[in-house]
Amino acid sequence: MFAALAHAQAVAVAQEVDTIAERTRPCTACHGKEGRATPDGYFPRIAGKPAGYLYNQLVNFREGRRQNGPMTYLVQHMSDAYLREIAAHFSSLDLPYPPSPQLPLPAEVLQRGETLALQGDAQRKVPACVQCHGSALTGVSPAMPGLLGLPRDYVISQFGAWRTGQRKAAQPDCMAQVTQRLAPQDIAAVAGWLSTRPLPTPAKPASSIAMPLPMDCGSGPTR
Repeated sequence: MFAALAHAQAVAVAQEVDTIAERTRPCTACHGKEGRATPDGYFPRIAGKPAGYLYNQLVNFREGRRQNGPMTYLVQHMSDAYLREIAAHFSSLDLPYPPSPQLPLPAEVLQRGETLALQGDAQRKVPACVQCHGSALTGVSPAMPGLLGLPRDYVISQFGAWRTGQRKAAQPDCMAQVTQRLAPQDIAAVAGWLSTRPLPTPAKPASSIAMPLPMDCGSGPTR
């Protein structure tokens, strides 16, 4: 009897531990508790992001289109099905965002960032961020990420990675094209403005977006 009870308890513990939340602990070690993001500025929030976007990024790390040693090591032997499971788990998390930091940026810098985000720059052939990332900038399902709630340093670093070819996406790589058209001060301005914007309630990704997109984008919707 005691042996049967011990076995049942062991099975129950094993079932409790073997959850997707437990199996994704290596993710939250860097991305923060429950994928909320960390305060150091270089690890993005992954909780609540569109599942298609998260899956695409995991595949990009696995296939070498994005460069990060720990991420590549983590996913290099994972199947598509398991990457989709991870993406679905973090996408399903509905967690509050911390208040946006009020960075002491000059008014002209914030104005330039707002213009790029909401209107783009026709002369440079740069579309507005809202044209692809949603009118609320919270992303669009299934695969366009939100831009709010991200640390300024992280956003700047990703633009830099696209500029140097360390970050790539499915072709045509629209963000790589946008990055090459932006001056460094433009990148700093839009990253600074985005990082200070409060998130709307709710902060869920939009379910659809006006088509066609302003640019051909291998990671975006096709219709």
